[in-house]
Amino acid sequence: MTGPLSTESPPAPGHYAAVAEAFSRKALVYDAFGENHINLARMRRKFYDHIQSVMPPGGHLLEINAGTGQDAVELVDRGFRVHATDFAPGMLAQIEEKIAHLGLGDRLTVQALSFTELARVDGGPYDGLYSNSGGLNCIADLTAVTRHLPDILKPGARITWVIMPRVCPWEVAVIPKDPRVGTRRWHRGGILAHVEGVHFMTYYYSAAQTQRAFGPRFRRVRLQGLSVFTPTADNKTFAVNHPRLYRGLVGLDDRLSGRFPFNGWGDFFILTMEFTG
Repeated sequence: MTGPLSTESPPAPGHYAAVAEAFSRKALVYDAFGENHINLARMRRKFYDHIQSVMPPGGHLLEINAGTGQDAVELVDRGFRVHATDFAPGMLAQIEEKIAHLGLGDRLTVQALSFTELARVDGGPYDGLYSNSGGLNCIADLTAVTRHLPDILKPGARITWVIMPRVCPWEVAVIPKDPRVGTRRWHRGGILAHVEGVHFMTYYYSAAQTQRAFGPRFRRVRLQGLSVFTPTADNKTFAVNHPRLYRGLVGLDDRLSGRFPFNGWGDFFILTMEFTG
């Protein structure tokens, strides 16, 4: 998600406009980066399998930070209905193109909407809500999102978030080579990232922090690390260049990613909460 980093803090005004601009620029190359990307494909399968295991079959799901709609299309193929929201115009254009090209009709709908403005969302209440790929790491206070959830979800609805945590073993391993990348997640006040030439703040969260942001009306259902020992999503070559080592890391990842403390580590973690009503 992020490029080279700095600890310099930009002024808060204009933060979301910068994020929208960055990911609008990213939209044109986002899907192409995933082609022939062995580890990213594996990470996506794990996310889809997680969603299928915790969400009601055929449920109506709300997606926030929907990106190009790649996840929404896959979940529609798996039998869900999805209302995809994003606030980056370039990403929204990609979703609309997929809807038209694939003839998805009302199985996939789209709305221009920020994750901080969920009170304005169309089509609720929903059976579930999800956000993939660390889109929520662009916000300094997760309660700006969670405070809206009771009004847009049905009792018993599940919420699945994919968040970039503070502890990523793969990045820790590169500290001797590049300390800035290896320690970037440890800055508690956030860190300046840049995507496609645009700078904005990124914030990293522990699983415990994320869970607390939901408050007492939610309970934890499942937590698993995502790419705990395998490479980060921006590494496209390791699995190709080192296939035997990669397979060994996959085996380790599969065995340990659901166990404490590894379930809160990795390039991301997947947290599912349930709205108790």
